[in-house]
Amino acid sequence: MPKEARSLRVEAVVLRHTDWGEADRLLILFTREAGKLRAVAKGARKLRSRKAGHLEPFTRVTLLLARGRDTWIVTQADTVDAHLPIGQDLTRIGYAAYVIELLDRFTYEEGENRSLYLLLIDTLSRIASLPDPFLAVRYYDIRLLDLTGFRPELFHCVDCGDVVKPQDQFFSAMQGGVLCPRCGSIPGTQAWPISMTALKYLRHLQRSSYSDALRAEPSEPVRREMESLLQQYLTYLLERRLNTPQFLREVRRTDLLAS
Repeated sequence: MPKEARSLRVEAVVLRHTDWGEADRLLILFTREAGKLRAVAKGARKLRSRKAGHLEPFTRVTLLLARGRDTWIVTQADTVDAHLPIGQDLTRIGYAAYVIELLDRFTYEEGENRSLYLLLIDTLSRIASLPDPFLAVRYYDIRLLDLTGFRPELFHCVDCGDVVKPQDQFFSAMQGGVLCPRCGSIPGTQAWPISMTALKYLRHLQRSSYSDALRAEPSEPVRREMESLLQQYLTYLLERRLNTPQFLREVRRTDLLAS
């Protein structure tokens, strides 16, 4: 994006917004053309604002931005996809919020990244349309790690280099991948056990197209193990816990009590 550009037309997903001044909103956007951007929507908190409905989190929009003194100003906004089914279900809201939070934490205002943008809009569409978005979100985890340079090694022991055999293993966030039983059981090694079955599914997600990934049918205990291991790895990389997994756990707990 040229520094001298006075206006910019982008397609974007609204990641989040905060109140700004008396009636404005500060938006954090992930755009197709320029990656992550901040922009101010003037008057968006006014009752009669025409922009407000287009600028909610999870919404895919086209925007015309004008360069202000310190940040971009939204001068025009049109919805491409509001992903309405997401807002009608707490589980979908939780998954979508998780996807947004993860992207927000892993990215900076560093320019165009179309691969990440396409992954984001594809995943939000899948969350909105699939009866069970679990695999779509785990596929997102694996692909985001690939695209941000943190691809975990799942096929060879990261310590000794041996090919992983069909048996239970260990996983080291510090070393970025699987440890064989011999290396993972060395005293003082900071690694978590991972079952052969959970590892098989994670490997399947890593090496498959999305359509092939959906053929996986992990059991509920294996789902929990996959999710827990990925969350621990992500927490290590980000050096802080994500907020949204706790919300998802509370929604699931409520659903179980109600069933």
